[in-house]
Amino acid sequence: MTGASFASFDPERFMDRADAWLAEDTRLQESLLSLVGRARDEDGLVTVEYGGGGLRELELHPKAMRLSSGELAERIKAVMDEAAADLQRQYLEAMDQVYGEQDNPMRYLSDPDSALAKVRQAEADYNRTFQDVMGQLDHVSRRLGL
Repeated sequence: MTGASFASFDPERFMDRADAWLAEDTRLQESLLSLVGRARDEDGLVTVEYGGGGLRELELHPKAMRLSSGELAERIKAVMDEAAADLQRQYLEAMDQVYGEQDNPMRYLSDPDSALAKVRQAEADYNRTFQDVMGQLDHVSRRLGL
């Protein structure tokens, strides 16, 4: 951060923005709690609802009892995976609305290389800022004869 950009720093504006971010985060948390992923197998024998706490609803059509136990178990697992993926998609969409697609932290889970690139960029920015500050302090120190 250079001296010019620091001089234009408005703490009131920053606090207003921080309050707005906090309110938006609270709304996001509330909306995420209400999301439910849903899925059904192609025959309509197994229906699943999956929420933040895990399995919410499992419906088995009476015809599902005609399947072997192994086949039924596989279907249930597959439909649960689909419902969990639906919930994950909804989370991603909700967070995209708040953070924007580029800055959505959930996207880093599926793209760790992108997250690492951002960390490296932040490190480079920090190092550059630190060097600028140290240079300014050195300059001030010399002018004051310290």
